[in-house]
Amino acid sequence: MNGAEPPSTNQDPLTAPRWRPATNVAVSAGVAGLSVIWFVVALVRHDPPAIGWAMPMTAVLIAAWGAWRAGTPQTEDMPRRYFWRYVAVGVTLIGLGSLSNGYDYLTAGYSNQVSGLTSGIYLAGLLVMMIGLLRIPGTRRSRAEWTRFGLDIATVIVTVLTFSWHLLYPTWVAGGLAGTWSELAVIGGGFICVFAFVKVAFTGTGAIDRRALHLLGLTGAIGAGGGATAPLLAAFPGVANGPVLIPIVCLVLCLAVDRQLRAAHQPPPASRPLSRRPSIMPYAAVLSTGTLLLISAHDRTDDMFAVAIGAVIVTVLVAARQMMTLRDNAALVTHLDVRLHELGEYQQQLTHQATHDVLTGLANRVALDRDTAEALDADPAAVGIALIDLDNFKIINDDLGHAVGDALLTAVAARLSAHVPPGTTVARLGGDEYVLLLRTGSTADHEAALIRLTEQLRRPVSACGHDLVVEASIGLAPAGNGAGTADELLRRADVAMYEAKSQGRGRYVVYTPDMDRHGAEQARIAADLRVAMDTGQLHLVYQPIVAMAGGHLYGVEALIRWNHPQRGPVGPVDFIPAAERTGLIVPLGAWILGEACRQAVRWQQELGDRAPHTVSVNVSARQLREAGFATDVAAVLQQTGLAPDRLTIEVTETAVFDGGTALNELHAIKALGVTIALDDFGTGHSSLGLLRTCPVDTLKVDKSFVDDVTQGGQQAVVAEALIHLSNGLSLRAVAEGVETAEQADALYRLGYRYAQGYFYDRPMPAADLSARLSEPEMRLSRP
Repeated sequence: MNGAEPPSTNQDPLTAPRWRPATNVAVSAGVAGLSVIWFVVALVRHDPPAIGWAMPMTAVLIAAWGAWRAGTPQTEDMPRRYFWRYVAVGVTLIGLGSLSNGYDYLTAGYSNQVSGLTSGIYLAGLLVMMIGLLRIPGTRRSRAEWTRFGLDIATVIVTVLTFSWHLLYPTWVAGGLAGTWSELAVIGGGFICVFAFVKVAFTGTGAIDRRALHLLGLTGAIGAGGGATAPLLAAFPGVANGPVLIPIVCLVLCLAVDRQLRAAHQPPPASRPLSRRPSIMPYAAVLSTGTLLLISAHDRTDDMFAVAIGAVIVTVLVAARQMMTLRDNAALVTHLDVRLHELGEYQQQLTHQATHDVLTGLANRVALDRDTAEALDADPAAVGIALIDLDNFKIINDDLGHAVGDALLTAVAARLSAHVPPGTTVARLGGDEYVLLLRTGSTADHEAALIRLTEQLRRPVSACGHDLVVEASIGLAPAGNGAGTADELLRRADVAMYEAKSQGRGRYVVYTPDMDRHGAEQARIAADLRVAMDTGQLHLVYQPIVAMAGGHLYGVEALIRWNHPQRGPVGPVDFIPAAERTGLIVPLGAWILGEACRQAVRWQQELGDRAPHTVSVNVSARQLREAGFATDVAAVLQQTGLAPDRLTIEVTETAVFDGGTALNELHAIKALGVTIALDDFGTGHSSLGLLRTCPVDTLKVDKSFVDDVTQGGQQAVVAEALIHLSNGLSLRAVAEGVETAEQADALYRLGYRYAQGYFYDRPMPAADLSARLSEPEMRLSRP
């Protein structure tokens, strides 16, 4: 071509210096133009020159060369490479067919009769291109899709053959049917190619450009359509349409190659969904063949029977395709119904998950707010919110593990659900907090329900093989007095619940407006306490513990005091609950322990043997629940240099009653050599089992048993029983709150040998106690 050498297979066709796709198209267009001129001359002169048959082969060589080059860019694009080479081979076979057709034309005296060999070569070319098309990896097709594809092809074949037969029959019937069948085969094959290329273009393929496939389909349409119009040239003897049709077909093929080469070097187009529009081809085929049959019947043509057969076959094929479509639609509807049912179930699951707690299956905050709003709209006077918080759940969770904790939460949820009034919403807010939405009855009815529920909760709960005793602090907030929303009711219930905890846990408290003022005051105290810890407003005082036999000092108890710059002295009864509630008790307790130990060391250095034998420090339950508290005690002893036997840790019975981390920490502290004392003994969860499991050295008998000890009666009996218990267990007993000489004498007669109280001395600063201890023969009292 123009004397140019073919480019390297690794060279970009768009940048090849000597041969560009535009040149290929231009040369092909020139050949097609000459063929059209030849055809016009032939029509006019009725004596066409034989040179016209050279045009098809020239056009074929140009088109085949372009198609071959379209398959030679980069070797990794193998599907495209093989397809275009199939096209090149197919076009070459069509060119050979045109040579055979020209030979037939020239040797038969310019006859348009096509031999079987020529038709076979044409069909071979079409078949090769079809094979290349079907080998393109594109959209995966199911068996049903392949069946519909085959029915569509069969419909195209029958329709085209019916029309072609109708056109060819009058011309060729006189010369026999042999040539007619070969013409029909070529025309049918051409239209099959048209349908196949267009169908593949619509269903999609990643290797071949869609517009290139459309152009290839157009080549088949031109060739097959031109062949079907051959009988129209019967009035022009010796004029053939092959020399003009093949160059035009090759020109369109060159345009397809040009489109493919340009698309190969452009960014891939954005993916688009496959077309789901119904195909109108089957219905068009039925309509056209039916129309042809009506025309043949009206004109009573000789081939009417053949046309009728074609129309019936087309109708049967379209009906079969329609039945497949209906069957597929029915299957699709059934599948859609199943999916919709599954979607509905999934939607229900999502709705349930959105309104229910995952662990317990109870309602969550979303459902609680919704139900509360509905209940308040219906009958606000009967609505109450109860907030339930499990006491000491953290200890169980830490000591026995999260699996046991989760099992306990689930078991409690089941028990709550089983023992609440009908219509009550049971919800879990998270952690160990539950909420009851009570919808019926008065506040008195709600309280009665909570009493019954508290009794049920105290029954042992089985969790992963552990029988656990559960207590709960409950806050009840009745609707009314401005509590018109779920949030406000829940806030009030929370305030009441914390009030229940401050009163000793395991009980319920009904909200009153005074609690808000108390809560606000507690919050202010907690904020000021944090400032006090940082600015030195806190200090310790020490109350003597006396050996009653000689009145000599045995030890001291360290007590915290706070001088507020505006309020003046603030008592522990006011700020210790605030510290407990906010968690400040942990750093506050650490400061008290360190300060007391440092003071004890100073006394030993200043007073020697006259220094207190032990200093007692109160430790809260919150501190004992902190894993590693014993390690903190050991660190303070090491930092201050205080001997362990000079330190006494005082704890309440409630702090260690449930065992767990608190009891483990006490054993670790005892192992350090520190003395352990049970404070306020007799007022909490007193039990002999506690004295057996807790590493106790000292019992501090509560003041309530000392107050009336001189009057006999039950108090004196308890006080006497406690001293016998202490002596029997080899424990030191300390009577607290001794205020009169008569009380001291009575206690001494009962067997008490250690006591503390205002009768001996009030708590005093360290300096005052140092001065007292410096006096010779200092005695605080005598029995």
